[in-house]
Amino acid sequence: MKIDRLVGIIMLLLQQDKITAPELAERFEVSRRTINRDIEDICMAGIPLITTQGRDGGVSIAEGYRVNKTVFTQEELQAILTGLKGVDSVSPAPQVAKVRAKLSTRENRAVEDQVLMIDLASHYYGSLSEKIQQIKEAALACRLISFQYYYEKGEVRRQIEPYRVVFRWSSWYVWGFCLDRDDFRLFKLNRLWDLTVMNVTFIPRAIPEGEPSFDDYFQQGEQYHFKALFQTSEKYRLIEEYGVGCFRSKKGKLLFEENFASYSNMLQWALSFGDKVEILEPEELIKDRFRQAKSILEQKKTRKPKNKKET
Repeated sequence: MKIDRLVGIIMLLLQQDKITAPELAERFEVSRRTINRDIEDICMAGIPLITTQGRDGGVSIAEGYRVNKTVFTQEELQAILTGLKGVDSVSPAPQVAKVRAKLSTRENRAVEDQVLMIDLASHYYGSLSEKIQQIKEAALACRLISFQYYYEKGEVRRQIEPYRVVFRWSSWYVWGFCLDRDDFRLFKLNRLWDLTVMNVTFIPRAIPEGEPSFDDYFQQGEQYHFKALFQTSEKYRLIEEYGVGCFRSKKGKLLFEENFASYSNMLQWALSFGDKVEILEPEELIKDRFRQAKSILEQKKTRKPKNKKET
């Protein structure tokens, strides 16, 4: 779009004293004539640009015009580019790369060498990026979306007014107003399939005062208190998921306590440690673990042995 190109030209001139028209034409993939018209438009907008000819010629902002050329510091540019690259990892839209190119000038090429890298993609990159793009377009156009949603109680068909695409807790979510529940809800994208952007528009609702606190969606309802002793070999997993202060030493083991919002998540997480954990609470979880172990043993007993190959 033309406005994007004009902003890009101004950004370049704020970051470097001079740039030639051919360089601008190449960077923005337009003709010299288009760049010349852009320069005229920028001058008409009140920012005086000077074009000089010759070997050291180029386009620059007039010397007497007071413009703060430190609109972005080096650290701020690095933060912007890091964020853009993170979005780029899940977005098929080419605009991100173009914006990154506009912000990277010859004077700050070092910004391209990122120390901090963010990759928001997952195993489901193809379907995930497609969902994110569809939901973004639906939210901007105020169109309803419909999808099949899978959760611990089964599966349901939902229709929502999409308002936010959220990345948190290492996963992507869509936050919107659920027409079936008549309330705002959070849906995990990896559990959301058969997504359809409907030809039905909606009038945006007033968002609850302040930015929605997504933590609240995982603190509603019943809480399950988990208490267990872990082998010291599992210290790295506890630290990775809950931090260095999440346990204390007890009799050569690690005593860990935490509240879970979902019983099934708590069960799956606890069982993933195998015999490296001794569950102390809740009692129901201890019984479920025993029942699962018993079921596995019974399956092994009833499994028919394979016939030996005939010789």
